[in-house]
Amino acid sequence: MASSEMVVPRGLSDSSEPPPPNKHPYHLVDPSPWPLVTAFAAGTMLLGIVMLAHYGNHWLLPLGVLAVLVCMAGWWRDVIKEARTPGIHTPIVRIGMRYGMALFIASEVMFFVAFFWAFFHFALYPEHVSGAAAPAVWPPHGIHTFDPFGLPFLNTMILLLSGCTVTWAHHSLIEGDRKGMLQGLALTVGLGMLFTFFQAYEYAEAPFAFTGGIYPSTFFLATGFHGFHVIVGTIFLAVCLVRAYLGHFTPQRHFGFEAAAWYWHFVDVVWLFLFVCVYVWGAGEIAQH
Repeated sequence: MASSEMVVPRGLSDSSEPPPPNKHPYHLVDPSPWPLVTAFAAGTMLLGIVMLAHYGNHWLLPLGVLAVLVCMAGWWRDVIKEARTPGIHTPIVRIGMRYGMALFIASEVMFFVAFFWAFFHFALYPEHVSGAAAPAVWPPHGIHTFDPFGLPFLNTMILLLSGCTVTWAHHSLIEGDRKGMLQGLALTVGLGMLFTFFQAYEYAEAPFAFTGGIYPSTFFLATGFHGFHVIVGTIFLAVCLVRAYLGHFTPQRHFGFEAAAWYWHFVDVVWLFLFVCVYVWGAGEIAQH
């Protein structure tokens, strides 16, 4: 059967949507400098972290962070402009974006698997720790850990509550409740900022330093990269809050917000594993403040 009509999966058609500008339902992205520039910016930030951790050099990290923020602003500006251009994000394109976001989150899962692997390797086989005294124990001798049911538990409650508020915002958007959507998103962004504040306070009060051995290294890498993801997710949701206020989302077209909600739930789940495995199961002698 010969037909020139584009086949649209059931449930994804939108009669009000204009036809794509090309003769096919796919979007060919315009050449962009942002992937290459962002790679250099992220490399600068990573080098700044290494220089700060090992040599106490403070000047490169802020430069890298600033470069990443500029790249994020420019790249997201282009993405939002693309999303607002009629006929570009066809139903087929939206399916591809969903698959892409799901695969990105899967890659992030494996990113954190590496940190959990390192933590459990030394926790289950503490004799592999160089210079460990016999009998080998985990955490190593001299390491005082956080009380898991102090500040870490409070942060856990904050993130779980933020998962509820972002779900509230999503359902409000689907039901056409603009006020509920804005309130839920604003609360989620605020809770994300509160989590980051308490995480920074916890680091400031930590009874061990990053260079204090294998336990501090695995602890700060796992929780620190999670904190970085919380910051990225908070910015992601803040952009969605501005877009929601400007009326960019509709009950039928809101993948940008949906992707941010997926990412935020991923951040929640990773923190639950960190709390149970690192703070509770991996607790040793509690530090006294």
